[in-house]
Amino acid sequence: MTAPPLSPAPARPATPRHIRVENIPLGIVMMLGSVLLFSVMNVLVKLLSETYPVIEVTFFRNAMALIPVAVVISLQGGWINSLRTERPMGHVWRSVVGLTAMSLTFWSFNLLPLGDAVALNFSAPLFLTALSVPLLGEKVGIHRWSAVLVGFVGVLIMVRPSGEMLTHLGALVALGAAFCQSFAMVAIRQLSKTEHANTIVFYFTAITTLILALVMPFVWITPHSLTDLALLSATGVLGGGAQLFLTRAYSLAPAAVVAPFNYASLLWAVLFGWMLWGEMPTLHMVLGAAVVAVSGLYILHRETRRRLPPTPPAMGGGGD
Repeated sequence: MTAPPLSPAPARPATPRHIRVENIPLGIVMMLGSVLLFSVMNVLVKLLSETYPVIEVTFFRNAMALIPVAVVISLQGGWINSLRTERPMGHVWRSVVGLTAMSLTFWSFNLLPLGDAVALNFSAPLFLTALSVPLLGEKVGIHRWSAVLVGFVGVLIMVRPSGEMLTHLGALVALGAAFCQSFAMVAIRQLSKTEHANTIVFYFTAITTLILALVMPFVWITPHSLTDLALLSATGVLGGGAQLFLTRAYSLAPAAVVAPFNYASLLWAVLFGWMLWGEMPTLHMVLGAAVVAVSGLYILHRETRRRLPPTPPAMGGGGD
């Protein structure tokens, strides 16, 4: 006697994949928190670079940032997942250009009023748009090219190239930092196709710390007090925490929503510069910064409409 056919076992429900949960109010709060932490870090960098070499300040910024980064990696996915990479040399290149950008940014804080240095740093997305054609193969239309040209007009208003820029080392250093930062953004875009955000942040922090450690014997100045040591260490904790807040902000809300709040760093820079150093922005700096901000926001708007992977405006503090 033939046994009756067995009915197929009920299929197990597929394990749901991770679903991104949007929380726009929390995303905005995270962005504002990131901006505040970066702004306080910038103040410490400017203060400390008056006494210690910029390279030493940069070393503490990266080395101590390993603390918050390590905590987050331990809580999110663990070390095995975060250390796994398919592109080790890509991380090295991203670290080299990112470290160069960070060092030049910190140097510009020492050479310029804080608000001026931060404003010039926001020209990085303009360089990025120009570089995205040859390096990323992206198609840039007339609208974004027009925004880039308008943005560079804003940069010219800020630096006044009628002779002052050519003799002002600080302006050249700040623009050099923005240019290098645009290469770092390109590297991040390329890495993010295969690498997790925590992986990119960890390797950048670890590699730059190692590179700077090799240079430390030649520039090291022992901190004069426990207070100075605490402040040097705080640059890293603040910077690492700010980067994590920034990453969280972009995971909670669309870039077009949270990115504009990044420009609040200009307000913080002007406020801190006035309170601590008596620095007041000039009219041409305010007008130029406004033009750059508008053009940067328009580029972001076009990227969002075209559904390209948006790149946030450069943080005015050598962000990761």
